[in-house]
Amino acid sequence: MKRKTTNRRNTHRNVLEVRVMSPRIAWLGLLGFLGGLTKIACVLAVLAGIGWGVWRGVQHAFYQNPDFSLKVIDLNANPVIDEFGVAEAIGIDLASCPSLFKIDVAQAAGKLKNMPGILDARVERHLPGSLVVRIIPRTAKAWISCPAQGISEVRRAGAVLVDQQGVAYSCPGLQVASAVTLPVIELTSDEPITTGEKIEHAELKHCFLLLDSARAADPDALQWIESLRQVNEWSLELLTRGGTRATFGLGDHPRQIESLRAALDHASGEGYAIDTINLIPKYNIPITLRDGSPPRAILVKPPASGGTRRERDLGTLLDRN
Repeated sequence: MKRKTTNRRNTHRNVLEVRVMSPRIAWLGLLGFLGGLTKIACVLAVLAGIGWGVWRGVQHAFYQNPDFSLKVIDLNANPVIDEFGVAEAIGIDLASCPSLFKIDVAQAAGKLKNMPGILDARVERHLPGSLVVRIIPRTAKAWISCPAQGISEVRRAGAVLVDQQGVAYSCPGLQVASAVTLPVIELTSDEPITTGEKIEHAELKHCFLLLDSARAADPDALQWIESLRQVNEWSLELLTRGGTRATFGLGDHPRQIESLRAALDHASGEGYAIDTINLIPKYNIPITLRDGSPPRAILVKPPASGGTRRERDLGTLLDRN
């Protein structure tokens, strides 16, 4: 009896399973699944439509709105770049008057910072139609000449300038006019000079110290200094625009600059021209004259008390033996 009952129960279970898995029920299940997908698709379509509408609205309100087209590039005064140069550097077609919202201001600032002669840059949108550009130009200190590395041309666009921090960069075309009177620093080192990077040559540091001393003593020093170079391990040479070659030590520059200025003033007043002068000695300064006269010495005595330092220095040039 038990065995027969078990067989009947198994047979009944199989019949139920067959009925549950019939094609009609499977089809209905598939239709229900597809209906769910259709509902999801409809929701997604509605969301996509809303997104498309919002995007088109933004396009119409901002990107395609002529009120927000670029009308002005507001650039601060500087000796490096003008408004047309900014547009070219950023990649703006001024003829098409692009929307301000199509200009990536962060990317634009990055492009300007990578340009020679620009230390830092900031770009902002000012609605409705202004692109405000503020740059900090590099302040040129001197031209660099280094024939050993093929750097020989100066005072022209593309020549190498060095700024106040000692960074070398190619002179932009607009900066030539303001930098043309700067002195030339002649380097002989084989260490590479790379534009955009700081020059670490010891020669440059020594010449900078002398140039700084000259400018501290005379704000117009750049008008009469033609070039500077390190001659050897213990001396520098300064060439004036008048053709005088002055020898300096690596230190004690303020005293030597004052002696040079006093000697040049004395020579001008007496009507002779100094060809060379060695300023390392303190009291007997050897000179040679440009007219071919034999070498002489300017006898200098310690400054007396009274009067200004400039007056005392001029008074110490007592004789040319």
